[in-house]
Amino acid sequence: MVNEAVGRLRAEVVAPIKERFVGRDEVVDLVALAVVSGEHLFLHGPPGTAKSALIRDFAEAVRGRYFEYLLTRFSEPNEVFGPIDLVKLKEGTVATVTTGMLPEAEFIFLDELFNANSAILNNLLSVLNERVYRRGAEVHRLPVLSVFSASNHLPEEDALRALFDRFLLRCHVDDLKREAMPKLLAAGWELERAAPVPATLSADDLRSLSEDIYKVDLSTVSERYAEVIFRIRDLGVAVSDRRAVKALKLIAGSAVLCGRSVAELSDFWPLRYVWDRQEQIGPLAALVDAVLEGHADGPQAHPLAAPRGRVDGEDLARQLNAIGSELEQGRLSLFAAARLRERVGELADRAAWLGDERARDHLMGQATKLLERLG
Repeated sequence: MVNEAVGRLRAEVVAPIKERFVGRDEVVDLVALAVVSGEHLFLHGPPGTAKSALIRDFAEAVRGRYFEYLLTRFSEPNEVFGPIDLVKLKEGTVATVTTGMLPEAEFIFLDELFNANSAILNNLLSVLNERVYRRGAEVHRLPVLSVFSASNHLPEEDALRALFDRFLLRCHVDDLKREAMPKLLAAGWELERAAPVPATLSADDLRSLSEDIYKVDLSTVSERYAEVIFRIRDLGVAVSDRRAVKALKLIAGSAVLCGRSVAELSDFWPLRYVWDRQEQIGPLAALVDAVLEGHADGPQAHPLAAPRGRVDGEDLARQLNAIGSELEQGRLSLFAAARLRERVGELADRAAWLGDERARDHLMGQATKLLERLG
């Protein structure tokens, strides 16, 4: 039976926001997962794709305190965390005026996160890690449910990568396709005209749901989960032991959102969103979809558990044969060989999850031989 708060979250928050934001079902579901699992979500993509508006609507629907800020290289901590209280300063006490600022928010959206300078960076790390803001002797325990951020580029500097690492969920958001434009315009016009109707669900209800994730039985999937984590690492995705443990919260969060107290393989869908680099998105999604194959059709599976594309053994065989034919044509450049190695690796990862044992073993053997030929 679906938890009453979960039912209201779906009906009063998630469903209406999906109606208002055309083509953003994936992002809406990830926002709900982030809040319930107590983790942070990074959105990668161009400006103008309604990222901040969507999260603002979610916060307003549950009457949550919301803070949003566009970071630049010149942003100062006072602009984000609040100015020093001058009255108390005259009395010899350093105190921060946090009214309306980040330390009082339950939903935080930081746009262009990687513009953050060193003056803000260290404070953000403690916000993301510990939900704490410190200034001198002051220690503010933050009520934040989740931090959301966006940028159209990924970090390269080590300090910024440390910040990026604190966002367990990463989602790539593109402009909508041409065929979605008429519905987008109609929904966008309604968005301009009407204010969202508040839900009966509150931010405190979401906190209660967050506590429920620790009651989820993960023993049913733990062995398979460990296997999948190692396969994800084989793709080159940097899933440390710490992140592997934290990602269990996403699995449990999916179960809670589906009204279950026991995790199942269909709850592995959030693992699509633990990538580090943009080129990993496709291979990682293919690997996770292969795991979900045959486990995402039940009535209690999450909508995002549905595989994006079924694993087709015949199609994999055709692609591996085509690579073999390309090798027969002659000597390859180093770049071409590297490209083919990467492609064979992707196909092998998908083949590893075929249900037909004979087909799986045959294709894995074929992939191994191709990799040996590629050096």
